[in-house]
Amino acid sequence: MNDDQVVIIGAGICGLATALALHKKGIKSVVMERSQSLRNVTGAAITIRPNGWRALDQLGVANILRRTAVPFQRERVVSLDGERQQEISLYHCVGETRCLRRKDIIDTLYAALPTATVKFGCQLESIKLDPHTTKPILRFIDGSSVIAKVVIGCDGDKSIVADFLNLKRIKTFPLCEVRGLTNYPYGHSFAHEFTSFKKDNILVGRIPIDNKRVYWFCTQPSILKDERIWKDPEVIQHDTLELLSNYPQEIQEMIKTTKTKSLSFKRLRYRAPWDLITGTFSRGTVIVAGDAKHAMGPFLGQGGSAALEDAVVLARNMAQLGLDHVEDAFNLYVRQRRIRVIRVSLQTYLIGMLSSNPSRLKKFICILLIILLFRNQKSHMDYDCGAL
Repeated sequence: MNDDQVVIIGAGICGLATALALHKKGIKSVVMERSQSLRNVTGAAITIRPNGWRALDQLGVANILRRTAVPFQRERVVSLDGERQQEISLYHCVGETRCLRRKDIIDTLYAALPTATVKFGCQLESIKLDPHTTKPILRFIDGSSVIAKVVIGCDGDKSIVADFLNLKRIKTFPLCEVRGLTNYPYGHSFAHEFTSFKKDNILVGRIPIDNKRVYWFCTQPSILKDERIWKDPEVIQHDTLELLSNYPQEIQEMIKTTKTKSLSFKRLRYRAPWDLITGTFSRGTVIVAGDAKHAMGPFLGQGGSAALEDAVVLARNMAQLGLDHVEDAFNLYVRQRRIRVIRVSLQTYLIGMLSSNPSRLKKFICILLIILLFRNQKSHMDYDCGAL
């Protein structure tokens, strides 16, 4: 590999989207992925809001992905506390919102890239700057090293690139989440809507992807168990069924018949909004994007869409200013994105804290801040990343 290349760390949604955005602007890049193959099995599905679809349109893959999922028309919250179900809120969706299998997004982005853009089995160990040229030197766990002109860290919430930039550590909500996909061979009868079922401190969400597949999640207070146990899909399924034994039969059947290989357990992590105010997200020709920059909880369904926005804005700036002025492009990107990611991260954080069974004082503060700062609580979907 020559030292003039743009190196992207991580072949997740943000890494592949950034590589595709750069490709469309005529900038060649290589994506270094730690896994031995494309990570299109882990992770069940994600919600893409209207702002995310604007970014996908710019990347040229939106119409392909639209064929994989139906739009949902409304969001509904049902309380199961008490003797019968009670609808406590209803929101009719404005704009295009769909739930996509993560596999479909990853496969579609990967297929749109030139052959051999992604190099597998390249797990980054460290980064340092060459003392003479100031170019970043990437060292991998197999002992190999690469000198790059530009490094873009899209390596998630445990980012090596973020550590190089001395960003503060990712924090953890006192919540964890089980996620899965259920296939109904003969079709399901659920409406095309995002339905949340609340009982005590547990939230179960259900979103049809199409007429046969359904994505679901179960958010609960953090469980003090050996996390190695939670890597076993059968254990995840068994314990989730036990936890939801008093839920409606349709919920229990959905979990019983889920694809076990789609099941995952995750503690919900985030970069604190106040750290986004002062964080240094670039250093020389090294920068972070996506979860490496602004990991957030799933409470607004904006993590994936925000990463797609990053890809479009970053590639546009790099193309406009050129690789010889990439530091200026990075500084512009950070300025353009800072307020956006602070606001969406703060709103997500406040909703996450309200979901964490806070004290009365914390609950009052969170509600007050939401009222004062986010009078239109759906405005996060109005953002337009602009043309690539």
